[in-house]
Amino acid sequence: MPEDNIDKINFEEISKSAISKPLVSHIYTADPSAHVFENKIYIYPSHDIEAGIPFNDNGDHFGMKDYHVFSMDSIESETADHGVALHVDDVAWAEKQMWAPDAAYKNGKYYLYFPAKRADGIFQIGVAVSNSPTGPFEAQKKAIRGSYSIDPAVFEDDDARHYIYFGGIWGGQLQKYRNNKYDVNNLEPSDIEPALGPIVAMLSDDMLEFAEIPREIKILDENGEPLKAGDNDRRFFEASWVHKYNGQYYFSYSTGDTHYICYAIGDNPYGPFTYQGRILNPVIGWTSHHSICKVNDEWYLFYHDSSLSKGVTHLRSIKVTKIDYTNDGKILTIDPYGLRRAME
Repeated sequence: MPEDNIDKINFEEISKSAISKPLVSHIYTADPSAHVFENKIYIYPSHDIEAGIPFNDNGDHFGMKDYHVFSMDSIESETADHGVALHVDDVAWAEKQMWAPDAAYKNGKYYLYFPAKRADGIFQIGVAVSNSPTGPFEAQKKAIRGSYSIDPAVFEDDDARHYIYFGGIWGGQLQKYRNNKYDVNNLEPSDIEPALGPIVAMLSDDMLEFAEIPREIKILDENGEPLKAGDNDRRFFEASWVHKYNGQYYFSYSTGDTHYICYAIGDNPYGPFTYQGRILNPVIGWTSHHSICKVNDEWYLFYHDSSLSKGVTHLRSIKVTKIDYTNDGKILTIDPYGLRRAME
């Protein structure tokens, strides 16, 4: 239900049939990264505001300035707002657009990873540190060396190594990079060429830098060939996330302009990952962004839509619903407004 169909939506009926109510209603929130820390659920979303910036394909109207951290004692409990955890004014290298963040824990410290634009309009990824999962977080003086684009997501493997995934095309600027180098003349590949993949790098022991040169991830089709740039229903657009289920790595992501959350499976954190299907059908609003979190032996999808704002695409609300797997490890596709169905 992307924005071009807003006039046809009955929001009262949608509210009745939706499988989740907004977890937060006093402010607008999006891009929820959920984790269980200290036996509680913590959610690290974007904080949507009405910035007064005209809509465009680069997402300039997403003019967020800070992050709030939220917690839940259980999946059914009320959501507590712990206030501002980090503001753009407290990030020396960043000027604007505090987009989708993620968080991680190691050795008694909590780390908030976030993208923002420098004064020259180029996105980088920064990291801020706290002794508490709710912050406040203190940002490092410089962005992570060698970082670029948007949507950082950190995955901790069974051996306690941490990997950071990032990247997004269009406003996320990933199409301007090849082999980690920026060139303003670079464009998206043609429809028949391999699609641009997300980027991954292992994090350093102190969680503040890349431990290696970032590399591109390949997402393959059923024949083992990279998905093509023109395969808009399946190719990567933004919103990387990785979780591990029954010993396999699940890489999930948004297809952007076709509004699906899809997933692919691989046998190591670097991929390649083979496309499997859709996790979430389109939501109200243009964007779709998610995380997947295990809570008390059950798996949950945290996501957002724009139903609370009656379809304003940059004023979103975070939600949650249970994930179901088939016996062979496939994820059942979720319709956000009432229908759950098996993969075809």
